[in-house]
Amino acid sequence: MRDHPREPRHAGAEPDSDVWVGRATNRVQWVLAAAGAACLALGVQLAVTSDWATGRAPLLMSVIGCVAVGLLMLFGTLAFVNVAVRVDGDALEVRCGHMGLPRRRILLTHVVGAEFAPRVTPRQWGGWGYRWRPEQGTAVVVRRGEGLVLRLGDGRTFTITVDDAEAGVRFIRERLRLPRTGAATGG
Repeated sequence: MRDHPREPRHAGAEPDSDVWVGRATNRVQWVLAAAGAACLALGVQLAVTSDWATGRAPLLMSVIGCVAVGLLMLFGTLAFVNVAVRVDGDALEVRCGHMGLPRRRILLTHVVGAEFAPRVTPRQWGGWGYRWRPEQGTAVVVRRGEGLVLRLGDGRTFTITVDDAEAGVRFIRERLRLPRTGAATGG
């Protein structure tokens, strides 16, 4: 018997067959992470090579400032270099960065609608990362481009920028048995 992965599987198939995975990356974030690493290295160099006998307070403030800015830039940007979305029969799970943090899991029983957004931009959400805007809802924005928008039962929305978002929306609608509708207006 041959396996035909492009053919739709029925509900009786093995448990891992009904999974959709989407990813998105932002290579620009690596430049910001490199700048953070440079600030961190500058702070370490100042701490090690400077003459601490003259003016300790300004030097200490410089070292602490460089190290703090470097760590914030480095870890703040690496957390949102990429995003991975996994939808199975029970839930949608979003993992950010290489460590998978921050992470969000939304049960499909809480989803009342899924829409394709052809153009989501960091500007709409106030930048990259995990965002919340009272008039728009919550989003994970790692790059500009297509995304999927979930409408939750409590009236909130959750937007994720992810490659092949249209396939993700179709997958979620099939799981929820929702009718097909038009594309969202961006977010």
